[in-house]
Amino acid sequence: MTDDKPPIGVFEALRATPVAVRYLLGGVLVNQLAAFVQTFLVLYLTHRGMSAGTAGLALGAYSLGTVFGTVLGGEITHRLGARTTIVVAMTGSAPLVAVLPLLAKPGLLAPLLVAIALAGLFAQAYRPAAAVLLSDLMPERYQVMAFSMMRIALNTGAALAPLIAAGVILLDWDLLFWLDGATALVYAALAYRLLPRHAVPEKAPEERAQDQATRRTSGRAAYAAMLRDRAYLAYLAAVMLGTIAYVQSTISLPLEIVHDGYSTGLYSAVLTASSVVLITCELKITAYIIRIPTYLAVGLGHLVNSIGLAVYGLAVHSGVFVLFGAVLAVSGLMIAGPSMFAHPATFPAESKARYLGTMQAVVGLASAIGPLLGVFAWTRLGAGFWVLMALLNGLAGVLGVFGLKRRAELRAAAEAETGQEVVGGTV
Repeated sequence: MTDDKPPIGVFEALRATPVAVRYLLGGVLVNQLAAFVQTFLVLYLTHRGMSAGTAGLALGAYSLGTVFGTVLGGEITHRLGARTTIVVAMTGSAPLVAVLPLLAKPGLLAPLLVAIALAGLFAQAYRPAAAVLLSDLMPERYQVMAFSMMRIALNTGAALAPLIAAGVILLDWDLLFWLDGATALVYAALAYRLLPRHAVPEKAPEERAQDQATRRTSGRAAYAAMLRDRAYLAYLAAVMLGTIAYVQSTISLPLEIVHDGYSTGLYSAVLTASSVVLITCELKITAYIIRIPTYLAVGLGHLVNSIGLAVYGLAVHSGVFVLFGAVLAVSGLMIAGPSMFAHPATFPAESKARYLGTMQAVVGLASAIGPLLGVFAWTRLGAGFWVLMALLNGLAGVLGVFGLKRRAELRAAAEAETGQEVVGGTV
């Protein structure tokens, strides 16, 4: 946002949020409240007597499914529409998740892995569709605020889900997956009933016929253009490196806490503090951040986040550094996250879903390899590991600034040449 536009307040943005967007965000929250598979799959399978290696293989299958699922979700959204994609993804996810307890038995490893991979694919295929629908329905002035709202919905669900799971496990471990499947069906039903069929005006019949004839070619062209877009590739690299650094707060940080002789209660305090700060403060911080150029917000956020990661390296001296580092890390996420999350939605409607799907696939890939790389490096570097993560995240910030600044410069040049507002573009 530029300085010639009036600032946006939190309540103004909330009042301007269409009813359909509120339904969309509510569905995201409901689904996330029972998204137990990825978090509890390893614990569940070891509880059922499987080896740690088998459980890790299953988690890898789920992560692989999520990577393909986001790309496929973007493509289906482009072809069938956002609402249809959400309904299909959630309807397909429900039985796959619910059947996992029946397959978690000796001699059924192959069908179990297939079901887990497909469950990951369907479970994440809805995300590009939800982002496209959010972008299409929310007025342009509030786009970044809207993506901040979605992040809050996702993080609220992620924060409350373990608390719900703790109670469910006391009743029956299998109930975790049945509840997960049930909420997916609820989300599908709500999406079918409450979300609009078309977020943007339909094309004329002759345009639809032309689209049908050139769909395959246009799909290849869209991905080819993405590969030629140096600014977007820099952005994707920033997403990859930043996500690898981010996941260390849930993978390597608890290892650091235990290694330094602190109780697991400190890690619980870190998770609680981070969740409370993010859920309660992100929207207000976003209201201030959108007043400055996007690339500056991204650079500042990564800088603050990197300082927080580096502070974790001082944990050996006092647990206070762990809490201080966590507050800095989550503050950096709040500053940079909404703008980074919203960036693919600024591309033209004919390619937006694919750009969103690709970005989220990169997030899924980084989330899958981040724990492996993190544990490997932490066991060899000790406290120096956090300096490495701070530098890695700093590099992500540099790449993000380059990508978003370059995009802004291209748009400004195109608008100056044509005299019309330009969305997206190619480098």
